[in-house]
Amino acid sequence: MRHDFHWSTGYASTRAPVFARNIVATSHPLAAQAGLRMLAAGGNAVDAAVATAAVMTLVEPCSNGLGSDAFAIVWDGQRLQGLNASGHAPAAWTPEYFRQKGTADQKAPPARGWGAVTVPGAVSAWAALSERFGQLPFADLLAPAIEIAERGYAVPVIVQQKWLLASRVHELVSQPGFAETFLPRGRAPEVGELFRLPAAAKALRLIAETKAEAFYRGEIAAAIARQAQEQGGAMSEADLAAYRPEWVDTIEIDYRHGYRLHEIPPNGQGIAALMALGILRHFDIGGLDPDGVESQHLQIEAMKLAFADTYRYVSDPASMGLRPADLLDDTYLAERARLVDPKRAQDFQAGNPVKGGTIYLTAADERGMMVSFIQSNYMGFGSGVVVPEYGVSLQNRGHGFTLDERHPNVVGPRKRPFHTIIPAFLMRDGEPQMSFGVMGGNMQPQGHLQTLVRMLDYHQSPQAACDAPRWRFNRGRALNAERSMRPDTLAGLQALGHQFEGLDDSYMDFGAGQFIWRQGDPAVEGYVAASDPRRDGAAVGF
Repeated sequence: MRHDFHWSTGYASTRAPVFARNIVATSHPLAAQAGLRMLAAGGNAVDAAVATAAVMTLVEPCSNGLGSDAFAIVWDGQRLQGLNASGHAPAAWTPEYFRQKGTADQKAPPARGWGAVTVPGAVSAWAALSERFGQLPFADLLAPAIEIAERGYAVPVIVQQKWLLASRVHELVSQPGFAETFLPRGRAPEVGELFRLPAAAKALRLIAETKAEAFYRGEIAAAIARQAQEQGGAMSEADLAAYRPEWVDTIEIDYRHGYRLHEIPPNGQGIAALMALGILRHFDIGGLDPDGVESQHLQIEAMKLAFADTYRYVSDPASMGLRPADLLDDTYLAERARLVDPKRAQDFQAGNPVKGGTIYLTAADERGMMVSFIQSNYMGFGSGVVVPEYGVSLQNRGHGFTLDERHPNVVGPRKRPFHTIIPAFLMRDGEPQMSFGVMGGNMQPQGHLQTLVRMLDYHQSPQAACDAPRWRFNRGRALNAERSMRPDTLAGLQALGHQFEGLDDSYMDFGAGQFIWRQGDPAVEGYVAASDPRRDGAAVGF
């Protein structure tokens, strides 16, 4: 399992690789330590992941909350299992519903307010994971989060920056319950300032006592539906009661050297990472300079081709009109790869495959269980709507739908929207190798691609791959690049026609990843973990 990594690559970083037999990595140290407490108490990686996720709703509220959606991939010691806990639309939602609401001139449901809120799935994910895999009582897993909600925590540097930026967005802070909950002194908290969320402690206790039933078919559900009705939203108690997370098989693609990347199938965008890798394997990228123009250009073009198809075809599987296997067919991907011009940047359109601001965490234990988990409110604090008596801040995943009735992702009753959050898992020769993810909107598959190429083709360690400069594709030939990218590489890419623009998205920016790589027998050699310096987080273990 151990890879011939180059452990020193010269990238500036505030982090070092962490080696341990039991390990948790996420973007806030208090959350990672909550997971470690579960492992130390005899729990497994799933127990750790659930405890970590619950704490993350409190300590990084600019990214997720009790009203988030979630996805997970679990290696249970024998096989991979995927969990889709993305919520469905209210039963009342149709294109006509939004036209009557005055949004007929828009291409999608609104980004803020009740018109953006689908049923939150994250809490259901915690309960489902615990029920299927957990060793500790479910209530024990939420105890660290309840304690932090009541006692409070000191707000860290990067979370505070995101919080402050959000506090200046009028359409967000004007939503019901937002200022009351997240601007208690009439402003965003300062760095190091104590922040408490006692209402969330109340909700977490109910969730713990009822194994999440209170959230979907009890007291909390009633409060969510009541507030929606009072404020012109469509969410009902029936919508919440009807929701269940879905266990799914992963979709995957072979890359090189026996490695196989696994992602959650649509309605998520994980297929974009698979397609980009499938296109890239038709090029001999390993002999190129990892930070040079040629390597970066090929990766960018492969990613653009993948996104063109993803945005055209991906939706709730029931309405896609084709299978993920059609998009992952090697003949089709080879055809797409032939469109890449090594000397010119292009604006690609979708092909025809039919022939006939998120948090991420990962945990692993010495018995071999590994968990890749992601949950998100989307777009920084999500919809902005908060149910203040329970501290539930609601996602805005409904904005992921389109109102174009010709598109497979058109909004519809109890339908799941196109989703950006994607956990990932890497296998090698049928054995588990790495649980990982890179949060941040459309940066996620791009982060999967860039970090995997660095590790698998260039033998950079997980931490080095995490530290290395990234680019982010936006649209057409437009990109962003981190300031740490080599000037000669940036100039060379511009000469090929890539257009670099200023970054106007300081919430998503260039994503943030967490990685756990299995070194061999978990009880003997353990794991090595990396945590992204672009966030406040840490990898911790024992």
